[in-house]
Amino acid sequence: MGASFEPVRIGIVSISDRASSGVYEDKGLPALQEWLGRALHNPIQFEARLIADEQTTIEDTLIALTDAGCALVLTTGGTGPALRDVTPEATLAVADKEMPGFGEQMRAISLHFVPTAILSRQVAVIRKQTLIINLPGQPKAIAETLEGLKDADGKQIVPGIFAAVPYCVDLIGGPYLETVDAVCKGFRPKSAVRPARG
Repeated sequence: MGASFEPVRIGIVSISDRASSGVYEDKGLPALQEWLGRALHNPIQFEARLIADEQTTIEDTLIALTDAGCALVLTTGGTGPALRDVTPEATLAVADKEMPGFGEQMRAISLHFVPTAILSRQVAVIRKQTLIINLPGQPKAIAETLEGLKDADGKQIVPGIFAAVPYCVDLIGGPYLETVDAVCKGFRPKSAVRPARG
């Protein structure tokens, strides 16, 4: 059955001075890889990068992943107010279009957990045919913002941002992403939904 799903190339970027220099183990890349592996039916080719909080390095990495044909690039780290946190600036610097709804929704979700969510500056942009989204730095917060909030019965209370990703990727000419509904059900208008796989 898996052969009928379109393959997708996804860039995952962990931005951390200390993890990139080996001071501590990076947890961002494994968290992103694990979550995406659970959330998508599509076969995924990951382009993983662990880099320092340097604006030119981040910009160069995002440009390279776009040029390499990634339909989606997810970054983690470097989005707070600290002097070294420059991920949003680098992301906006390479953007063709800004997609502010993603950042607004991530902060709305995170505020259910911590009041300091208002300090996060995540942005999302489109560069050419690539959707680039800055995610929080903590693995738990990554999953929360991607999946959204569910009640004890598993009913969605607040949609996660990933629900909007497949349709956004459609609109910019990327592959047809198919989500695992139990993890995060992607939403498309009826006219954009392809027939279910047999």
